[in-house]
Amino acid sequence: MKTLETDYREQGYTVVAGAIPPAQLQRIRDAALRIVHEFDVDRQRSVFSTGDRDRGRDAYFMDSAEAVHCFLEEHALDERGGLTCPKEQAVNKIGHALHDLVPEFSAFCRQDAIAESLRAIGYPEALLWQTMYIFKQPRIGGEVRWHQDAAYLISEPASVVGFWVAIEDATRDNGCLWVQPGGHRGPLREIYEVDPRTRRGELRTLDETPWPGAGEGQPVEVEAGSLVIFNDRMPHYSSHNHSSRSRHAFTMHFADPRSRWLESNWLQRPKLDPFFV
Repeated sequence: MKTLETDYREQGYTVVAGAIPPAQLQRIRDAALRIVHEFDVDRQRSVFSTGDRDRGRDAYFMDSAEAVHCFLEEHALDERGGLTCPKEQAVNKIGHALHDLVPEFSAFCRQDAIAESLRAIGYPEALLWQTMYIFKQPRIGGEVRWHQDAAYLISEPASVVGFWVAIEDATRDNGCLWVQPGGHRGPLREIYEVDPRTRRGELRTLDETPWPGAGEGQPVEVEAGSLVIFNDRMPHYSSHNHSSRSRHAFTMHFADPRSRWLESNWLQRPKLDPFFV
């Protein structure tokens, strides 16, 4: 009989259905909407897109490692930089220190279901490095290209694990996750490294192994409250949301505290205390 840990080790990911109760989901959803309401879109219109191979990572993005910043959908702006939709429907995501700076998210990340799931996959103690609230807005929610988290969150030895919580139902229609079962045993294809002096990053190709093609990826369609856990080398992707329904999700990236966090990581937290779960 497979356990959560064996499924995670063999497939590179696992799904825990109904892991998070509705009240917990509503609490951080309300907190995220409050942040968007308070966000001054006239002062900052930074777009998050993966279509430029991460060339557009500016100081606002780098500073979000220790802050709570909102990033817009690529198609939320017209050619002149004006909004094409209401602000509440324009934000792509909020990142990346929600767990440090927003009480509702801090409590969410420390709930028993999260700690128990970490222990179940072999993490008796874990250090939480980043969090993101992702909106996947109706009709304009952008595609997130195939990638591996180990390319962006670099630890030695590699120990990063992603926890992805469905705040709303995720389906093929509204841009659910896609994964390549067993793909975590393949090579690391890319690495995004930042010069700590200039804070300029570059995405370099390490291996020419192609990303999953048609028929190789598997959709992860889950109901709200489900927890998807995946290895940092698991290739994953999500499509553009062409539907009339959003696909809210909350992600956490943990690492084994015994692993070394490289200075070439874009995400650094010198002013914030370690966040253990």
